[in-house]
Amino acid sequence: MIYSQDKPTLPLATDYLLDGDLQSDTLIVLAHGAGANMHHAFMEQLSHELNNKGFAVYRFNFPYMQANMLDGKKRPPDRAPKLLAHLESVLADIHQKQQQGEIKASNIVFVGKSMGSRMMATLTSLTHEFINTDAKQLVEQIKGQVCLGYPFVPIKKGGEPRLSPLNDSTMATLILQGERDKFGLPEQINSWPLRADIEVVTIADGDHSFAPRKSSGLTFNQNLAVAVDEIAAFSTKVCSDHP
Repeated sequence: MIYSQDKPTLPLATDYLLDGDLQSDTLIVLAHGAGANMHHAFMEQLSHELNNKGFAVYRFNFPYMQANMLDGKKRPPDRAPKLLAHLESVLADIHQKQQQGEIKASNIVFVGKSMGSRMMATLTSLTHEFINTDAKQLVEQIKGQVCLGYPFVPIKKGGEPRLSPLNDSTMATLILQGERDKFGLPEQINSWPLRADIEVVTIADGDHSFAPRKSSGLTFNQNLAVAVDEIAAFSTKVCSDHP
């Protein structure tokens, strides 16, 4: 079942959801983009499909989005330090749930949509300094990261591509980018000095959310299925390569 972001499945006060087989050895931490919360149809369907692949999924709202849900007002994303601090608090919560036996996974894979992927890549970069000691303990459990529509260049502002979070890292990284994604077109990505071991997979005729045009003969569900298969294969590989 798919739910819109206007009809959350749990009370608004809930700022995270933990779904799937909690006995799974791999936990996917799923971060939303700048304009849609964890209850958005894209996030709901992606989480559901990853659960079907056998993964446990931890979804969460960043603070500004949680506030938007509580009072109905629209706020812009918080600045990076606050977003990163909250991402650390998510890891700390996972650490606590591991200690309590609620989560069995010893492998973590980051999966982020747009802004969420940039924050995850920033946190796993070698330049990030952790402020939460519990979160820092989990770094070795993060085996890889998947960026769904990485926001290389802001559409309105333009400028140089945001490569530092990706290049200042040794983390195994997969980027799934729509063929028509204006935040970073495939031909642009190929021309940028991106870390050589980063894998980039193009989603056919997809926009920033992987939706294709009708004229392409493809559907969103087909493109999402490709993305899920890529995430599952990548997650399995990086977790077996780095047990």
